[in-house]
Amino acid sequence: MMKFFKRFQDLGIEGEKAKSYDRLTREHRIDEIKDQADEVAKHVKDGDSILEIAPGAGYLSIEISRLGNYKITGLDISKDLVEICKRNAEEAGVSISFEQGNVSKMPFQASTFGFIVCVLSFKNFKEPVRALEEMHRVLRSGGTALIMDLNGKASMRATKKVAENMGLKGMSAYIAGAIQRSGSYSRRQFEDFISRTSFNRYEIRDSAIGFSIYLSK
Repeated sequence: MMKFFKRFQDLGIEGEKAKSYDRLTREHRIDEIKDQADEVAKHVKDGDSILEIAPGAGYLSIEISRLGNYKITGLDISKDLVEICKRNAEEAGVSISFEQGNVSKMPFQASTFGFIVCVLSFKNFKEPVRALEEMHRVLRSGGTALIMDLNGKASMRATKKVAENMGLKGMSAYIAGAIQRSGSYSRRQFEDFISRTSFNRYEIRDSAIGFSIYLSK
């Protein structure tokens, strides 16, 4: 189903679903997000400009901001999630710029950011190759883009576990996991996408349910 709708537009979350996503993330994923922030911090230094693509409710950007003096921008296609991000950042007492926009045509000048991160969202993009090419365009020379996502070849048991970590249970977790898996890309697909972009250096690190893709400019 996700693949069908993605044929027509990039997928975003609005309305009550956005509020529910915020609540579930706050209640069930903060420890995981802190680990992701620690990984980002290994690759940046104070003063760096960081872009988070599809920041969801904004918690990863918030956790990254607590680890150093960074200039952080978040870009999401969802108007409601952008407002939620702004509110969460204000409540956390951190300064982050959240903007609405499409990853396939980002509203930034070339070579703006030293680091780009995108977590569990790449499968929502209608034009994956164009999204990667846009990341390359706005990334500075010597910069890194990090994509963390599910593997489309992951087992149903593994994707169900991901849904359970979001607070879902029973059949709801199974269905949500199946939907996530059906829209996710395999390692081979990612390698094909990358081969059609200006990125010529990358590393893929596998995990039990997905992978982290480090793209260098």
